[in-house]
Amino acid sequence: MIYLYISLGVLALALIAVFVWFSNKCIKVTRFCVRAPEKLKIVHLSDLHGAKFGKGNKNLFEKVAAEKPDIIAFTGDIIHMYNARNRRTALSAIENLVKIAPVYYVAGNHEMRDKKYRQLRAELARAGAIILDDKSININGIVLAGLNCASLKNDKIKKVVPRGAGYKILLAHEPQFFPKYAEEGIDLALCGHAHGGQWRIPFTNIGIYAPGQGLFPKYCSGSYKKGKTTMIVSRGLGNSEFPLRLFNRPEIVVVELGKM
Repeated sequence: MIYLYISLGVLALALIAVFVWFSNKCIKVTRFCVRAPEKLKIVHLSDLHGAKFGKGNKNLFEKVAAEKPDIIAFTGDIIHMYNARNRRTALSAIENLVKIAPVYYVAGNHEMRDKKYRQLRAELARAGAIILDDKSININGIVLAGLNCASLKNDKIKKVVPRGAGYKILLAHEPQFFPKYAEEGIDLALCGHAHGGQWRIPFTNIGIYAPGQGLFPKYCSGSYKKGKTTMIVSRGLGNSEFPLRLFNRPEIVVVELGKM
């Protein structure tokens, strides 16, 4: 009988290990369609935190390439901390992603808390990323604006987003400022940071905890609407101080804009 208990225990541990691996390494693609005056297909990535999916991040790049996006939006925390490993992973990610589509990038809180962010930003730009920290550009009549993570506290959004412009997309790391995005007339905000709540209650849209929002965060995954503003929050790819996701697979978000 003892051998049966041992066998059942080993089986249970193996199943738990497979479940943990699946929850943290098996990427899910989530799709949204948003009404807009022009067609644009966006792959939205966030919160890599130096993680890898397959050798050299091959699994991640293949999934992004399969979507054939017009642009790739990366909303911060591409590193966990500025060290040699994180730096190599971040630069490799940009170098491979720009082969698929133009990559527009804004900083997250993990980049901003490191004194070497200016150096990292220059390296990401040399790797091919278009840095949109506190800047905006026009893509086929659509305004694409970006906020450096620290700028949200300084209210720079008023200077970054052109007044009276056409359809406006904002790349901003933190979703808890959604009321501010709506107040400024943003049409679509793409955010990350919340990691989907890290652990999620199965079969619900409820996350347990997100930085800046605390327990049971209001904005942690999916689409939110306020007035004319839609915000889509990515659950992100990697992990931060808390090393494990549960019921919360890493996520690539695909947003298709157009007349519907």
